[in-house]
Amino acid sequence: MKSMPLVIGSAMVPFRRYRDGTGPRDWVRTVANEAIADAAIKPADIDAVIFASETDFLSLQLVPAPLLLDEIGLSGCSVSRVETGGASGGNALRSGVMHILSGFARRVLIVGYEHAASHLAGDDVRLLYGLSFDAELEGWAGATATMLYALSVQNHMARYGTTVEQLAAVSVKNHWNACDNPWAHKPMTITIDDVLASAVVSTPYRMLDCSLISDGAAAVVLAHPDAVPERSDRPRVRVTGSGCATDAVRLGDRDEPGRFSAKELSAQQAYAMAGVTDPMREIDVVELYDAYTGAELQGIEALGLSPAGEAAARLCDGVFDRDGVLPVNLSGGLIGQGGAPGAVGLAQAITVTRLLEGRYWPGLQAGRSFRRGVTDCHAGVATANVTHVFERED
Repeated sequence: MKSMPLVIGSAMVPFRRYRDGTGPRDWVRTVANEAIADAAIKPADIDAVIFASETDFLSLQLVPAPLLLDEIGLSGCSVSRVETGGASGGNALRSGVMHILSGFARRVLIVGYEHAASHLAGDDVRLLYGLSFDAELEGWAGATATMLYALSVQNHMARYGTTVEQLAAVSVKNHWNACDNPWAHKPMTITIDDVLASAVVSTPYRMLDCSLISDGAAAVVLAHPDAVPERSDRPRVRVTGSGCATDAVRLGDRDEPGRFSAKELSAQQAYAMAGVTDPMREIDVVELYDAYTGAELQGIEALGLSPAGEAAARLCDGVFDRDGVLPVNLSGGLIGQGGAPGAVGLAQAITVTRLLEGRYWPGLQAGRSFRRGVTDCHAGVATANVTHVFERED
């Protein structure tokens, strides 16, 4: 535990569609410089840089890491790139933890970015996302991410009786949380009826059940405990647990398609490392991968934050609201804040870290003090999962 890294700096640009002539080079340069400044260190203090993005096909730039290193003025520094779909940012953070634990680096800059919303036509982006599953058996056959997530949640609904109204309540909550987040792509005040009246995409999912495709970037600086600058303006936040686990790519190869089994394993790894034995009691706040409304409920259960089949009822009882016992996706999640896949895992880390530090957006911090938080992201339908536990040092 004593050698686990601390988060000493962070920054992100708002998630949205950028049509102002800027692109990944601009966003990466901005968040990298701001995160280093937020860490109260100099660029020369960085030992390694890790970049994350979902795929080169979205940015149309092969081997982007050295180019982006030039953009932030750190040419010559050790660099690597992580690509794990929607889990890319989380896996890059995990790689940063490994760099520090291994002794290869004392301070690591991790940057995630995506140019998914405004760079290519929507149909092209959907095709590429479909190819991120089994390209030969599903992608080229026309299967979409929404279709596969819908099949998964249908299994969950049949097993536990989850209703479309309960799914819609996730959308209402997350869009509402986004209203107090200036970084958010889609802040909205909506009702369950509004969600149920939106266009059907793939039963049971409607338009307002789906997350957004966004442009954006986020950056985090990790440091070994011996390389953390002395400062008194904020408490120290440490990464205390990290987990990663995978499931069968094809839903038909899983015993329970509606259960995020590999996410359970990833969470168990992170909890064991962090010394968490009862997540429902020991976790204070969560940012999880709500690619779709049902995925939030499935994720809550997989993370051990609700008994199986009970997340929907607990959500409707307000347990996961901003003023609830265990707030989930105060940022708005992918549904409200937006989904820039390569940056999502880092944006989650920024939200949780700043909540623990007590310096998140006032309307969402709401005077509350959080001690331990969890971030969770995945690729596919919870196929590759990454979980982290963060803890404030009192």
